[in-house]
Amino acid sequence: MRVRLFQQHRFIRVRKFKYRSFVSPKPFLKSSFFLLRVQCLICIEYHRIIKIMDWSEPANFKSWVKRMFVPQALVLVLLIACGLITELRFDWAEHLVGSYLVSTNSFRPQSGAVWETSRRSTTARKSLDKIVTDRLASQREARGATSFAQIADSFSTSREMMISADHFRTLYLRLPVDLAEEIVSPFDLIQQLNTGKWVRTYMEKVGAGLDIYLLNKQNRVLQSLTISPEILETIKRNEDAAKKSLTDLPGFENRIYPAKRFFTACAALPEDVRKSIILDPETILNAPGRVVRVGISDEIKAGTIELGFEIKKGSHYKVILLQGQDWAIWRLRTLLEEIGAEADTQRVTLP
Repeated sequence: MRVRLFQQHRFIRVRKFKYRSFVSPKPFLKSSFFLLRVQCLICIEYHRIIKIMDWSEPANFKSWVKRMFVPQALVLVLLIACGLITELRFDWAEHLVGSYLVSTNSFRPQSGAVWETSRRSTTARKSLDKIVTDRLASQREARGATSFAQIADSFSTSREMMISADHFRTLYLRLPVDLAEEIVSPFDLIQQLNTGKWVRTYMEKVGAGLDIYLLNKQNRVLQSLTISPEILETIKRNEDAAKKSLTDLPGFENRIYPAKRFFTACAALPEDVRKSIILDPETILNAPGRVVRVGISDEIKAGTIELGFEIKKGSHYKVILLQGQDWAIWRLRTLLEEIGAEADTQRVTLP
């Protein structure tokens, strides 16, 4: 303590000496008034130092307690407490820092882990939005589809989609009987419908075909089906044929017969042969208009031959493609050639 007091007195002497050395060269500072002011300032400085020393180094615990509860200390503690409470309540420090960072954001370089994380998040969000948009568009197209071929075309943006059980049944009933039975037996669908468990149908694009899963409410598979690329191609061909005439379709050249001649030949054949020629006559009965021409394809697929029935309604023409057994079609073609030869002979012998 004494050492520090000695050092302070020495400091004051030095400062006093400096003051004197500083003012001594000036003539106007040699007045007694100025010297008195300098001495007063030195005394004030001395007492301030002593006061600071007394405050920073209390002599006992009582002095510590007394100096802790002075107004200055209480005000300081109160201000600090208010700052902490308001920070916990209103988060003003975070808002201030955030506002500052936002205001200076454009001036900082876009580099570092934070910028990279933000860039990846933005890219991932845009990709996710695109996936969701494409999925919703595919679902809308699937709900409005009128055939399995349209559903297969809507898979350009998505590899999977979901439709209801009723929608699948509607699409199934629009297929020709032979194509429908290749996908699934109608008795199996009746069984699934009667159980009441089948509520939705999941479709997945596999190559050029479709894998179909009949699901219950818990998304458990009740039955799995497959639509081969050949069946899809046939469905697309049937849809295209509905907008054209027989002369526009390949495969029927030189094998197009008038409807009267075709049905006359069918009437001359036994009943079992006629059933094998037209496997799904209900399709023709359900089509509005009348048949004007019939074409017979020259290709055999899986023991069947394709028949094209051109139907006229008003000024519009459309073609319905059906399948017939190859052996029955051959008997029909033989009979058609005979009837055609007789008609040509009668036309030649006329006067």
